Amino acid sequence: MTRVQLRPIDDVARELELPEAARIPVGRDVRKIDLRHVRAAPGAGTRPRGRLVLVSAIAPTAAGEGKTTVTVGLTDGLRRIGVRAAACLREPSLGPVFGMKGGGTGGGRAQVEPAERINLHFTGDLHAIGAAHDLLAAMIDADLHFGGASGLRPDTVTWPRVLDVNDRALRSVIVAAGRPTERRTRFDITAASEVMAILALARSHEDLRARLARIVVGTRADGGEVTAADLEATDAMLALLQEALHPNLAQTRDGSPAFVHAGPFANIAHGCSSVVATELALDHADVVLTEAGFGFDLGGEKFLDLKARGAGLAPEAVVLVATVRALKAHGSGDLERGLRHLDRQLANVEAFGLPVVVALNVFDDDVAADLRTVEAHAAARSVPSARVTAFRDGGPGGVAAARALVELLDARPGPAPELDHPYALEDDLETKVRKLARRVYGARDATLSERAARQAAALAGAGHGRLPICMAKTPLSFGPSPKDGGLAEGFDLPIRSLRLAAGAGFVVAMAGAVVAMPGLPREPAAKRVRVRPDGTVTGLMQGEAEEPEPVAGHDA
Repeated sequence: MTRVQLRPIDDVARELELPEAARIPVGRDVRKIDLRHVRAAPGAGTRPRGRLVLVSAIAPTAAGEGKTTVTVGLTDGLRRIGVRAAACLREPSLGPVFGMKGGGTGGGRAQVEPAERINLHFTGDLHAIGAAHDLLAAMIDADLHFGGASGLRPDTVTWPRVLDVNDRALRSVIVAAGRPTERRTRFDITAASEVMAILALARSHEDLRARLARIVVGTRADGGEVTAADLEATDAMLALLQEALHPNLAQTRDGSPAFVHAGPFANIAHGCSSVVATELALDHADVVLTEAGFGFDLGGEKFLDLKARGAGLAPEAVVLVATVRALKAHGSGDLERGLRHLDRQLANVEAFGLPVVVALNVFDDDVAADLRTVEAHAAARSVPSARVTAFRDGGPGGVAAARALVELLDARPGPAPELDHPYALEDDLETKVRKLARRVYGARDATLSERAARQAAALAGAGHGRLPICMAKTPLSFGPSPKDGGLAEGFDLPIRSLRLAAGAGFVVAMAGAVVAMPGLPREPAAKRVRVRPDGTVTGLMQGEAEEPEPVAGHDA
């Protein structure tokens, strides 16, 4: 990908009035922002807080929706009409980068830069998370090897190991082979680690320490839980994660501020960027755009029920990204039929009590009549819509949607609407799962397997019954199977097991055949990656056009 001329990153930081003492250089174009220096700066917390907007989408399809591209383009569009705006995005995992999806920094002229660095090692946050996670795994095995001072039973250990590469061969492995503590375990991808979810939800170093201490790794003979604190692993893990908790400041190709921080898996975890980055952006920008993984039914719901609810964040509106090609895919080639999927996602947003604008991400081969059909359909529902051409046009391609969003926000100048959550925290775990399945997915009901029912009772008995639910299911359908499609209805949602994430503060409900360690496809994206003589990396982004090799003596 051709390198672009970026603004000096300290100019971007100054635009947000981030104090110089808080900016930690990580190369030329990235800064980590030390939260302690920000909070201690004169006048900290005195300016009015910005307005938080969630960018979500219809359910993903192979046709692509471009949610990150729209988030970037909309941020650029807001800035071009005089709004001090910032984006909050997740850090890409190497799994999708080298697997099927490709990089996670946007696309075309609506990208966060430096894209190749962000898509590869970036600031080392994911490596720190993997090291902290695997340190705890090693301390578990050390405890078992030397007689189990914690009382932990080897056959109850639930803490896996992690790796930031798709590798299906590691979904089931034997550890401590030939020893008394031999057992079967697994590797998850780093983005699915509970440590990742904890880092994304922690609000301070003290909160991070407390959450790490609460991690449950297994049980004793009497059924009592063994935690990271019991293994005296907490502060060693915290030492590895101290720098990783500082949000990362980058910028879009148009020069808009972008915080790229944390990257929890959008299935096993909540799929949102960090709370600390969101709060930092709200303290320094007037409008903050943040996105959640997958479609609104999976990622948007988790943002609202897990991140916003837990952190006390108050989103004021939702931008719902849609494309003609994806709507046709949901309608099996029929756009009119596919619009029923858009209706269901709009109804989900509205059920939370939030206003919504449809951002119609335009592709070069879209037919004008189809675009008008989607716009007319939204208008008939009294939902504003606007086209986004930021992939092709950069910042100017996000201006129309930016104006529509500002108009929506200005129409409701008061406090953020109070969210209408699908369940109460006081509900028991099974009731939460069933209410979620009915309201958000349109299921007849949710059914817990015998194993899941036993786990629900055990979790309640251990004092975890008030935790919210993180639904782990296919993102490609409202139903339990990706083949059910975006119009599925009248089904029962089977829950095969429940997993406790005590440090993160939720219970994961495993629906269908969801895996926490993806595998590489037959033709992985890694095969497309090329390193040019000048060091530029190409092929990291899905659909990235091949560029000719530079001629010797000429700029690339």
